[in-house]
Amino acid sequence: MRYPIKVFYSEEDKGYIATVPDLPGCSAFGETEEVAVREIKTASALWLSAAKKEKRKIPAPSKRSRFSGRILARLPKSLHEDLAERAKDEGVSLNQLVEYLLSKGLTAK
Repeated sequence: MRYPIKVFYSEEDKGYIATVPDLPGCSAFGETEEVAVREIKTASALWLSAAKKEKRKIPAPSKRSRFSGRILARLPKSLHEDLAERAKDEGVSLNQLVEYLLSKGLTAK
């Protein structure tokens, strides 16, 4: 079974947290998104194995989102340049920086 995975950056942990929302308590940490995803795949396999062994009910995977995770955004050239320079200064890709800034903005109160 394929379960949807959610990944987000945790400022507190200084790394990425991956979760499988359909499997309560199933989460993993990674210093990069790729490591977090690799770790959550291991964690979810262990979660399912333990649930089977303990004869617990295993939830069906929720339906996949209709969203691909990709967006196309038109920006003013000056903003694009500023973002690209900041990404270079921080040693990350432009996509990583934009994702980080968007997630930080969504979680701000």
